[in-house]
Amino acid sequence: MGVGAHGGVSRKIIHCDCDCFYAAIEVRDDPTLAGRPVAVGGRPETRGVVATCNYEARAFGVRSAMSAAKALRLCPELVLLRPRFEAYRAASRRILTIYRAFTALVEPLSLDEAYLDVTGVDRCRGSASLMAEEIRRTILSEVGITASAGIAPNKFLAKVASDWNKPNGQFVVRPDEVDAFVAALPVERIFGVGRVTAEKLHRLGVATCGDLRSWSAADLGRRFGSFGARLYRLCRGEDPRPVAPRSQRKSLSVETTYARDLPHLGACREALPALVVELAERLAKAGSPAIDKLFVKIRFDDFRHTTAEGPSVAIELARCLELLAEGWRRRSRPVRLLGVGVRLRPVDEKAGQLALFD
Repeated sequence: MGVGAHGGVSRKIIHCDCDCFYAAIEVRDDPTLAGRPVAVGGRPETRGVVATCNYEARAFGVRSAMSAAKALRLCPELVLLRPRFEAYRAASRRILTIYRAFTALVEPLSLDEAYLDVTGVDRCRGSASLMAEEIRRTILSEVGITASAGIAPNKFLAKVASDWNKPNGQFVVRPDEVDAFVAALPVERIFGVGRVTAEKLHRLGVATCGDLRSWSAADLGRRFGSFGARLYRLCRGEDPRPVAPRSQRKSLSVETTYARDLPHLGACREALPALVVELAERLAKAGSPAIDKLFVKIRFDDFRHTTAEGPSVAIELARCLELLAEGWRRRSRPVRLLGVGVRLRPVDEKAGQLALFD
């Protein structure tokens, strides 16, 4: 174990992420699908959305959170399957058991993704890299699918690293490599930076985390609100969050603080669709948990804020626009921040699961 940048003991964090999880389970259970483009999601005639797809489908440009209709236009040979959540949950339970054989400090992020803190664990001679290799081999032999892993001193870097050698690979960011590794990262790699925020950063001349380091914490706060403090830390590779076993995420949201206030409801309506798309992408990355409510958050130019919410089982732009109008009418002033999000149902609640993709 090394010493961290701030003098503390460097942690050993593994981020494990199964490759194309839903699609991988489908191919495992039906070997005739091997080598074919496969996606799991809703029906195109009901405006369904792709939850996940395999790499054969991605080669045609198919992506998570894309409409099923568009996916089929891009890849007419696409095998589009309805989700089988019981099969996915069964595989997830087995995978969690594998993780917990290595450490009690397991923080699930979704059915197929988790952080593990293996600091001080003696298994595999204390090597986090060897532990990650053993975990991946065990998932393949016992669950029948592949997984990728990232190993790093903190959660942010481990998550970035797990995507580095996908599929069926792993990548290590050692403590003495953190500064150079992060400096070269595109800002899109920062968790929470979606398309809208990335475009805003690019307009400001910021393409990499190294570029972002020239901005002070105060300037980032003025541009990005509370998210600015996170940007300041993460572009330096700093992430003190512990791996914390916890209950399922209760909500998920995205928001943007605008450099210039949105002057009226019409401007807010024009800005909202981009946030809704970003939310759908975030939800898909989180494993597409079941939705209970939609909400729209508004902070006005006088810094007072309000949230309008209502029941929903899917991310629907029309419903978000209704909530936007309801919230805006409460003060009818220019807007400095807009957010859109979902309240989530417990992961074991089966009712309404399929509506995510329809």
